[in-house]
Amino acid sequence: MTRKFFLFLILSSLLISCHSGKLKHRPIRIALSSASENYVKWIHRIDSSVVIFDLKSLPFDSAIIVLSKCDGVIFTGGEDISPNLYHKTDDSSRCETNPHRDSLEIVLLRKAFKSKMPVLGICRGEQLINVFQGGTLFMDIPAEHPSDVVHKCEDYTKCYHTVTISPGTLLKEVSKVDTGWVTSNHHQAIENLGHELKISAYTKDNLPEAIEWTDPKEKSFLLAVQWHPERMKPGDRLSDPLIKTFMQASIIYSVFN
Repeated sequence: MTRKFFLFLILSSLLISCHSGKLKHRPIRIALSSASENYVKWIHRIDSSVVIFDLKSLPFDSAIIVLSKCDGVIFTGGEDISPNLYHKTDDSSRCETNPHRDSLEIVLLRKAFKSKMPVLGICRGEQLINVFQGGTLFMDIPAEHPSDVVHKCEDYTKCYHTVTISPGTLLKEVSKVDTGWVTSNHHQAIENLGHELKISAYTKDNLPEAIEWTDPKEKSFLLAVQWHPERMKPGDRLSDPLIKTFMQASIIYSVFN
């Protein structure tokens, strides 16, 4: 199915090129659930013309309207997902949650999936997508899934670990690597996988580090990773190719919608 997706990208790009003489396409518009400077720099490193909208502080109705004008959405890192959303008891001693953000992002993700808008998930965003699809999370990795893999450090700039990429996945096609070092900053992780999702990367302690659709046919472009590609070095195979592919999908979405 990933090969079919890439064939679609190629054919769509050719179609856009064939019409380039007639079509003066506007810059693509990308919504971010929370737009920190790192995300903005990451996107503009690839294409400085991209227009970015930060949805975090907007009222629900305004955020939905803004999203409807965009060509793709990135669900970014941040606070823990509220445990009650995956049928566990809230524990303020282990979780720092933001119920307003949870509620807003669930509404936005539902709208994005309904309209088949391209979706990219980063860290919290990956967990949100899994929970939205009926999956669950480990509330605290050290307590519930102890291992020698360090997923969170006091200084996140020094916290890295390896991931293994699953063969036959979109992530494998995009990154063209089998393993890699990624920057890590999380104490929660996917426990039970959500419906219609598959694992496309994992750590040596068997925690999922990336997810995508089991069958992407008739669905949004979807790629979600637990690591922080926006903090990684330019040119890294587990950073730039992710945002490039997402932006290509967003261009196609903008042309046909």
